[in-house]
Amino acid sequence: MEGDRRSRILGGMSGDARSVTIALASTVVFFAVLALVITNSPGWPEVKTAFFNREVFSDAFPEVLRAFWLNIKIFCVAEVFILVFALVIAVLRSLPGPVFFPIRALAIVYTDFFRGIPTILLIFILGFGVPALGLSGVPTSALVWATVALIIIYSAYVAEVYRAGIESVHPSQDAAARSLGLSRGQSLRYVVIPQAVRRVVPPLLNDFIGLQKDTALVALIGPVEAFRQAQIDTSATFNFTPYVAAALIFVAFTIPLARLTDWLNERSRRRRLAAGIAP
Repeated sequence: MEGDRRSRILGGMSGDARSVTIALASTVVFFAVLALVITNSPGWPEVKTAFFNREVFSDAFPEVLRAFWLNIKIFCVAEVFILVFALVIAVLRSLPGPVFFPIRALAIVYTDFFRGIPTILLIFILGFGVPALGLSGVPTSALVWATVALIIIYSAYVAEVYRAGIESVHPSQDAAARSLGLSRGQSLRYVVIPQAVRRVVPPLLNDFIGLQKDTALVALIGPVEAFRQAQIDTSATFNFTPYVAAALIFVAFTIPLARLTDWLNERSRRRRLAAGIAP
């Protein structure tokens, strides 16, 4: 019996290895065929020259990389404000009772309205509109208002992520905290929100991956970041290779975040399984 069990285990392991091998082989074959089709197409020499010029890439990459630091600065500043502002909106929307209905309604209007506006439109409206008002004491920098637009848009999305996390905490947690003498605010602060935030870290990272890519939109109103620098280099060389350089930089930055998100999702799934909670 023990021998049969061992044979079944070994057979299952060999079957899994065979499946992985077949999947890898088919993937390699697919991409090899795709590469052959592209490189043997009639227009490949022109495309290679226009998009994959080694000399242009070598000249443009350092400039685009230096400009990418502005993207990182925008991302870091916006992320801090989004995390705080979105949490406030989510908490306001989760306040119970009829007395808080106007506040909940305002939070709902905010999330629905700004999730419905394309990011690029709000960047144009704030980036060009607010400085044109000429208000005393109000910043006139297009970069500042483009960052504000990103904060407003992504706060609406992240607030919904927070709200989902808050609602996923069982009401018994709040009831137990209240029975110990904690107020509603203390229960939220010390019991509900810490659990909710831990649960929504992976989807939050997904939103911030999108935020990092959307920092390129600020180029449309003037600031010279990676995408804008690629545009400048393309105009100077009449070659599209700088765009490829910018794309590679963004990919190199976002892939580690994506893998971190996957790892956190898997760790969260294992914890739920260990606790006997359905995934």
